[in-house]
Amino acid sequence: MASRIEDPLGAFCTHSRPELPGSGAGSLQGRTFAVKDVFHIAGYRTGFGSPEWLETHGPVTETASAVRRLLDAGADMVGKTLTDELAYSLTGENVHYGTPVNPAAPDRVPGGSSNGSASAVAGGAADFALGTDCGGSVRLPASYCGIFGIRPTVDRVPLDGVIPFGPPFDVAGWFARDAGLLEAVGQVLLDETGPPPAPRRLLRGVDAFDAVEPRIAGALERAVARVEDAVGPAVDVSMAEGRLDHWFETFRIVQGASIWSNLGEWITAVRPRLGPGAKMRLDWAAGLDGRTVAAAKADHAAIRRRIEAVLREGDMLAIPTSPRGAPLKNTPVDDIEIRFRNQAMHLLCIAGLGGLPQVSLPMAEIDGLPLGLSLIGPRGADMQLLALARKLTA
Repeated sequence: MASRIEDPLGAFCTHSRPELPGSGAGSLQGRTFAVKDVFHIAGYRTGFGSPEWLETHGPVTETASAVRRLLDAGADMVGKTLTDELAYSLTGENVHYGTPVNPAAPDRVPGGSSNGSASAVAGGAADFALGTDCGGSVRLPASYCGIFGIRPTVDRVPLDGVIPFGPPFDVAGWFARDAGLLEAVGQVLLDETGPPPAPRRLLRGVDAFDAVEPRIAGALERAVARVEDAVGPAVDVSMAEGRLDHWFETFRIVQGASIWSNLGEWITAVRPRLGPGAKMRLDWAAGLDGRTVAAAKADHAAIRRRIEAVLREGDMLAIPTSPRGAPLKNTPVDDIEIRFRNQAMHLLCIAGLGGLPQVSLPMAEIDGLPLGLSLIGPRGADMQLLALARKLTA
């Protein structure tokens, strides 16, 4: 493989640059891919967006299964990409390593925490890239950078060899610039090649559309109409029944408790130098009490039952991926947390709470910025979503 040391996007890790040739044969032969720096590559350290994590963890001995599947399918790995600090952010600004370029809007953030992967794909440094998505870390960067991104069904792509972050929401997702390649990668990672059935019904998530400014909803209406042309007239549904604020808070608590369970012991022992955003969120997660977490977990179970009752086999739910285009770089932390992150999480939490697959399609724009339309399917409908995405953008 030819070396790709130059990195004008600032998307790749500088602490290590593993480049692994593919098998030489397979459905992805001749394609290149990048890997978020939470996936283990044998012989290298995994940085997790933190200098202290890198210093306190040695080289690993096994390569993540998801990476091995792509190599076995013939794709060449061209490097590891930056992530937000401990993957706990949605902006793509890492105080230790910098901010990768958003090729669609260079004065704005690429979105996180799979920021380097999104930047590498949008900027043409890789044909596709692996990321992870717990709260929205594939879907939001896909919308901000104007590319395709998918969060698969929970447990559909193996996570061995991936740093745990926030189970039960963690998934391995991926980005591509065209939907055909997004589907081809899915066939490899999901080990599913047969043609999926066509979707039977399109739902329009009115509570999600009501949660964004009218001009954002209006910018997406033409994209929704294109989906209707392919699937049929949309049926309006209020997924959260007016309780989207509660759904967001439930997700935030269950996620925060899981993150602290995974990272708290290391943070307490090492006391890493955290950036302001990560510190704010981790301090909050550390302060969650058992009664609050138990109540949120009970609410989570009830929310999943509601989702399963509404979103049935053959259904597709259309919602905005993001409440707006990408924010400017160096937006104040308080503004990022309230006006950007929390509002985005009201939309992103739906698929997370249900463990559902969601694909973000670059089918709209606002003020010259990319804006994604998302389609969410029931559990296991990953290939159905990917086939529909290809059909819509062929």
